[in-house]
Amino acid sequence: MSAGTRIAMFVLSCAAFTALYIAALCGLSPIGQVHGWAAQYGDAINRMSVPALHITDAVTAVNFEFRGFDTLGEEFIMAVSVLGAALLLRKHPDQGSGPPQDKAAGRKISRPGDAVRVLTVGLVGPVTLFGIYIVVHGQLTPGGGFQGGVILASAPLLIYLAGEFGSLQQVAPRWLVEVGEAVGAGGYAVIGAVSLAVGLPFLANYLPPGRVGDLFSGGIVALIDVTVGLEVAGGLLLLLLVFLEEALTRRP
Repeated sequence: MSAGTRIAMFVLSCAAFTALYIAALCGLSPIGQVHGWAAQYGDAINRMSVPALHITDAVTAVNFEFRGFDTLGEEFIMAVSVLGAALLLRKHPDQGSGPPQDKAAGRKISRPGDAVRVLTVGLVGPVTLFGIYIVVHGQLTPGGGFQGGVILASAPLLIYLAGEFGSLQQVAPRWLVEVGEAVGAGGYAVIGAVSLAVGLPFLANYLPPGRVGDLFSGGIVALIDVTVGLEVAGGLLLLLLVFLEEALTRRP
């Protein structure tokens, strides 16, 4: 396929997408005014989340209770994507096993300044605590495993920015990251399998719902949030490791 044909196909695709996007925007209801089936669905979620599930964040109730099976599929989509990237960027045997060396010939990478090191190291603790807070409070406030996992994955990145790739490898060894991601992805499925073992539908709640507003409210939703946070943090961190290993070559 010639370059001109590729450009033409790209322009036509962008034009079609833009037209559909504008049409969708024009069909939106005004802010605060939802009508039809969407309003009925939203009202039903709001009526059921707190009385039946003791979950005060309706989005979390939808993700991990009303459509928890779909969310499990979304989690495994991410897990498979990370696995594919890790396989494509796996280390070639000819790369050797010496210390990492920058690929670009003649490029000198300066060490981070003192201000950068102090700031990034000082942020590691608060970022980690904030990520844990977002993960475990998903059933109470906006957040949960997906959002908190992204925040947790950024903490080792701060360590890398403050030092070198070796520092990141010491703090987050690849084998441990892979185990964490696998446990997080498999943990979600195991929680659903326990529902089947006790005679309930897959991912049906089998734990006490707890008290509304409590940290341990929502039954199995609190556990699912933890597994999702572990999988998301492990997946993003594994991508960071494989991308950095690809950017560096190993001296024979």
